[in-house]
Amino acid sequence: MDESTELPSSPAATNSLSSSSAVSDDPVPSPRQVRSIADAKRIVEARGLTHVKVGLFDNDGVMRGKYMSREKFFSALDHGFAFCDVVLGWDVQDQLYDNTRYTGWHTGYPDAPVRILPYTCREVPFEDGMLLFLAEFSDSAEVVCPRALLRRVIQRCEKAGFAPYGALEYEFFVFDETPDSARAKGYRDLKPFTPGWFGYSMIRNSVHADLYHEILELAQQMDFPIEGLHTETGPGVLEAAITVDSVEAAGDKAALFKTFIKVLAERRGLMATFMAKWSNDYPGQSGHIHLSLRNKSDNKSAFFAKDAPHSMSDVQRQFLAGQQRLMPELLCMVAPTINSYRRLIPGFWAPTDATWGVENRTAALRVIPGSDKSQRQEYRLGAADANPYLALAVALGSGIYGIEQGWQPGDAVDGNAYAADHPAELALPRTLWDAAQRLKESAAARDLFGDAFVDHFAASREWEEREYRRHIGEWELQRYFEII
Repeated sequence: MDESTELPSSPAATNSLSSSSAVSDDPVPSPRQVRSIADAKRIVEARGLTHVKVGLFDNDGVMRGKYMSREKFFSALDHGFAFCDVVLGWDVQDQLYDNTRYTGWHTGYPDAPVRILPYTCREVPFEDGMLLFLAEFSDSAEVVCPRALLRRVIQRCEKAGFAPYGALEYEFFVFDETPDSARAKGYRDLKPFTPGWFGYSMIRNSVHADLYHEILELAQQMDFPIEGLHTETGPGVLEAAITVDSVEAAGDKAALFKTFIKVLAERRGLMATFMAKWSNDYPGQSGHIHLSLRNKSDNKSAFFAKDAPHSMSDVQRQFLAGQQRLMPELLCMVAPTINSYRRLIPGFWAPTDATWGVENRTAALRVIPGSDKSQRQEYRLGAADANPYLALAVALGSGIYGIEQGWQPGDAVDGNAYAADHPAELALPRTLWDAAQRLKESAAARDLFGDAFVDHFAASREWEEREYRRHIGEWELQRYFEII
């Protein structure tokens, strides 16, 4: 379930990167006013910082980074710096892929060039004036960098004449546990932060208002402001809708939200999880994406047509058709873990086929009629465990591809999409392995994302499935140990 978010009627401020490296006498900007190299140097010097934080995101959307000395940071702003490319060649447990071409034992895991993005500067609330800057891989490493991939898809969208806007909303469970206690329990019998099924609870958000206020304040300070925050149905589960922005900024906001919600929780002696489905007893956790396009020529909604059925323009119908037709081929970029497929079952608010409907939350794609300001659609397939940059690249890229091809969507679903029969071509892969094979075979994926990325990411998902098959789980022991 989710709360809708209204898209803006005017473009967000552009993220410009000046090549100027001199520190001027201009006023010191606030973190979110930083736009250039000179701005970045000026704010670091004004705060007297000896070090700053620099971070980037790996295949799985996990933030990796370091403290960097001021001198090193200034040099990196001017000339870039090097970061070991192993972060593009290992899994969430830091285990090294053995089946990728881009990096591996065969390359010796060299350093790869990285650029710092001054306009991503953020305050780090817990660290007394500390600043955080995002970075992304450049040069040869750019072809497999998730953030750079999203940027290329955005450029394709802009070349087609559109400015894309988006927002993500996340469900996440909070536990009265620590990393140590959860491991000691084997991740079983964990204690949720609050008990019972109590969606939209005014009691819960009032009793625990201090936590809610900390989340809201953190989001404001780090510029991923939250439009809505409430309990979802299930023990200890919250849902947060991040405020809409340009798609590049939306990716940064979502990735930072996931990272720093975990930081905030652990600093309070709690834990937050964004697993797609952590328990057989409770619904899965979504990461729904709202998207809209505005014409670059006149800044009007490219989706809104006042007199058309459901106010859907031809552009929106083509965009929708691209998302629908390519969803089975691109699924593993949106459902990237073994656990993702535990969520994609009927009756748990997650789609099982590439369906669409108007204001229908049982469909994979939900068209939301509105006005020039609010007409949009929701990519409901997304789970909380997806890399936000890749999920946005899929949702936006597949829609743009549909516009380029002039496709039209199939029939809308009325009522319960789970109970209806759908064409075979709309069926979603049921396992991560099958989804990886579909990605490798997809001509559209290779057109949108490039051969190097498709081969690298598909191989990383095959690795993930192989790691799972090596594991002997509790279910197998209980079922076979004595009896078979």
